[in-house]
Amino acid sequence: MENENQTGNPAQQTPAVPPGLWMEKPPALEGVPPGLEYLAQLDQLLIHQQVELLEAVTGFETENRYAVKNSLGQQCYFAREKSGLCMRLCCGNKRGFQMHIADNMGNEVIHLYRQFRCCVGCCWCIKGDICAFIVPVESPTGVPIGRIIQLWSSWKPRFAIQNERNETVLVIQGPCCICSGPCCPQDVPFEVMTADESQSVGQIARQYAGIGKELFTDATNFGISFPMDLDIKLKALLLSATFLIDMMFFEKND
Repeated sequence: MENENQTGNPAQQTPAVPPGLWMEKPPALEGVPPGLEYLAQLDQLLIHQQVELLEAVTGFETENRYAVKNSLGQQCYFAREKSGLCMRLCCGNKRGFQMHIADNMGNEVIHLYRQFRCCVGCCWCIKGDICAFIVPVESPTGVPIGRIIQLWSSWKPRFAIQNERNETVLVIQGPCCICSGPCCPQDVPFEVMTADESQSVGQIARQYAGIGKELFTDATNFGISFPMDLDIKLKALLLSATFLIDMMFFEKND
């Protein structure tokens, strides 16, 4: 990982947003990590990846940035990738990265990271931790709230959402065929299931962005839905899992 002190904390680089487009900051809640109070009021999140002009024109992979909004289109968080140049150029969507998620004041509220693993890619070779992607999630930075683990599957993507005690609480199931781009004008759903995978409790969906955006960029839009009364830390973990799903399946510039 690159030394962030050389460029400043990416979480402090949140672009300015007109106040009317911000979600009003809710009061602090006992037992809830600072900055996650927004999630107590939400049962849906919209994630819009920012189109990078340099990447669109040249195809040169830049660090990803995302606006996270509520169903009214008001921004509540901004996420910024931190990764090495060589990682982006040589490792594509398998690269190691950090994701800094900040509130509208620029305060980092969620931090997650993924290490580079060169052997990931085959659903039948990840039965152990050696090849599977494992993404620890912290809120605030340095305090683990859980992790996302890629699970073995013979035919479709699966991820475990684990709490801070490494107990599986939710499972994300992807479709057996993941098709995206201008030739596939449809959403791609990933179902959020209970730990025993018997019942759906939500969804993470990659949303079709229109032929122009799909043709010239790999910028993606996602929608996340979950129960209003779902544990706030689990909501934060589902938000974090969305960035892993985007990187693994929809980051085209390898």
